[in-house]
Amino acid sequence: MSVLDSLEEIREQALAELKSSKSLEELDQLRVSVFGKNGNLTSILRTMGKMDPQERAAVGKEANRVKQALESALNERKEILLRAAQQAKFELERVDVTAPGRHTLPTGRIHPMTQTYREIRDALVGMGFSLFGGPEIELDENNFTLLNLPPDHPARDMQDTFYINENVVLRTHTSPCEIRALKSVKPPFRLIMPGRVFRVDEVDASHSPVFMQIEGFIVDKGLTLGDLKGTLDTFVRAVFGDEVRTRLRPSYFPFTEPSAEMDMSCTICGGKGCRVCKGTGWIEILGCGITNPHELENCGLDPKEWTALAFGVGVDRVASLKYGISDIRLEYENDARFLRQF
Repeated sequence: MSVLDSLEEIREQALAELKSSKSLEELDQLRVSVFGKNGNLTSILRTMGKMDPQERAAVGKEANRVKQALESALNERKEILLRAAQQAKFELERVDVTAPGRHTLPTGRIHPMTQTYREIRDALVGMGFSLFGGPEIELDENNFTLLNLPPDHPARDMQDTFYINENVVLRTHTSPCEIRALKSVKPPFRLIMPGRVFRVDEVDASHSPVFMQIEGFIVDKGLTLGDLKGTLDTFVRAVFGDEVRTRLRPSYFPFTEPSAEMDMSCTICGGKGCRVCKGTGWIEILGCGITNPHELENCGLDPKEWTALAFGVGVDRVASLKYGISDIRLEYENDARFLRQF
């Protein structure tokens, strides 16, 4: 077989193996077998020095043609295999975004205080009340004086107050919203006034310097204590269930007259008596009363024409009763272990 025939055989055999190669490794082995130190084409090129000039020129020309053809074919095949490998990698790493998740992700919880606030709010809104807000930094006049608590009134001592200056305080209750409502909203109306309040208090299981109240305020003509009790009965049953019983006890608040506190039958023992209700079967839930006529006069309303009913409930207290929380600090510390229970 002549050298030229050998070159053609090398070319045809290499092209055939090239087409059947399935990987870059096979392609590299083929390159070495043709162009390597001991490759077929390299072996022929080494013999060219022994050829006569005429044969060497013909063999050199053919060898160069075969070399260029095989190098071009190798590069093309390499590009094809690289694209195939890349596509295979993409297929392997492909994510089906429509597939259901394989791992359960941790989910958040609605804070028990938020849950309780929403229940109270929704119950009262369902009874015809509207939301009304006021600032947490309040004038002393609105927080005390216009609520029938002049500077020398002994009842001011009932609420240890954070004073910003002699005329401005952190509100100690949501009742200043009553003053703002009486001055800005035309009666009759039914309003609920939620918000944080502040008092100088040592932190313990039942006290906090910051807590949340919701105030209810009704202004209309001819209202009576019976209207107040009926409203509160409906509200308490909406939040705690129809089995709960309620009662009013006489009490004292400087901005209501008469004043009362409402108890409900213990949700733990059903009114039979237990450690939570101290054996009485009753638990205090809120304070209420008919708004003092002086408050209406202070805001420009005629108490002979208009009557106002007011009640205030602590959101944390309702949350404690609903969920059996024995320490108020748990409701404000945001411990994830505690919140995951709700």
